[in-house]
Amino acid sequence: MLKILKYSFYDLMRSRWSYVYFLFYLALGFVLLFLNNDLSKAVITLMNVIIVLVPLISTIFGVMYFYNSKEFTELLLAQPLKRSSIFLGQYLGVAGSLTLSLVLGLGIPFVLYGLFKSDTIWDFSLLLITGAFLTFIFAALAFNIAISNENKIKGFGYAVLLWLFLAVIYDGLFLMSLILFEEYPLDSFSLAAIMFNPIDLSRTLILLKLDISALLGYTGAIFNQFFGTYTGLTVSITTLILWTVLPIWRLAYKARRKDF
Repeated sequence: MLKILKYSFYDLMRSRWSYVYFLFYLALGFVLLFLNNDLSKAVITLMNVIIVLVPLISTIFGVMYFYNSKEFTELLLAQPLKRSSIFLGQYLGVAGSLTLSLVLGLGIPFVLYGLFKSDTIWDFSLLLITGAFLTFIFAALAFNIAISNENKIKGFGYAVLLWLFLAVIYDGLFLMSLILFEEYPLDSFSLAAIMFNPIDLSRTLILLKLDISALLGYTGAIFNQFFGTYTGLTVSITTLILWTVLPIWRLAYKARRKDF
């Protein structure tokens, strides 16, 4: 698996799309810091970009890589290699290259602007950690969609629909449910609903870390009572790990039993 991971990683690092992805975040970081000249404000702005853009790029890139490397994958399947090792190696190569582009693209501008001398370093670190989690989560979901659909159009359609549901539609349904059942105690329901969406969970963690949860009113106070504690933070990180591990497990399971 390590050889396949290294091949996929180096292949993607030579791809122009990886350079475009890296240069986009590099330019975004320099522009935000040039306009604001305030690291904390730049982190808040980056949160809105990363929470939406990272899942979208990871999903599309994962599906695109799977379908484009299909012939090479079939060649590997003819070799005495474990199926799970082939697909897990490709997945880790994709997720690793995207994460590296994200970390370097945003890290270089902030380091040059004195990140290590600022108190914002912990907020920025949490931003990169959640971005890395979202990359691995949505790349794994994309591979699951692609391996389950031979048709490229269906695969891309399901992948975009998944991102649209978790990024937009889920929040709309969540808010509608809060309005419809506002007369009932919804504290536990709200916390559980946040856990079932990695995008919302990542956004909530960053908002609370930036101490702007007061903008969320009563809901923000509830979230702060749970997510603001060490127990809440541990549960949140554990949930993000589960969101990463479960799709990877299903990918390995599907690869072993799929008839290629």
